[in-house]
Amino acid sequence: MKSLAAKSSQDSDELLFVGTAESEHVEMYLKAIWCINEKEQEVKVSSIAKVLNVTQPSVVQMLRKLDNANLVSYRKGGVEMTEEGSRIGKQMIRNTRLLEVLMKDALKIEIDEEMVCGIEHHMKNIFTDALCTLLKHPRKCPHGHSIPKGRCCS
Repeated sequence: MKSLAAKSSQDSDELLFVGTAESEHVEMYLKAIWCINEKEQEVKVSSIAKVLNVTQPSVVQMLRKLDNANLVSYRKGGVEMTEEGSRIGKQMIRNTRLLEVLMKDALKIEIDEEMVCGIEHHMKNIFTDALCTLLKHPRKCPHGHSIPKGRCCS
């Protein structure tokens, strides 16, 4: 998995994955695992498959890749996110939920999940924090789920 270090004056250590289909799949899996953890449910192959609407063998294959990349710890008993995997999953959740608030509350349009999914993978932290600030640091998305705080929320 390739990565690209993005240098900016505000966030010189921000790490972004190159915008490939593979990196988006990685982010979707980490987001799904983060959501399952958020509900305080056990993270199992079957629960990930259900959330992502994919087959269990596909989940096992991706979990092996994520384990090799040190984003999760995958054992037959279950899945645990590493610190880096959790950071990415949390960022994807934050991006998703802020985009949903933007669409529903600020733009007054119906939430388009396909559009949200297309955009969330391309948001840099500086953009996410600016969006959060613009929206006055919302704590809940339109579905009632908590929006993880960013550095801008301090």
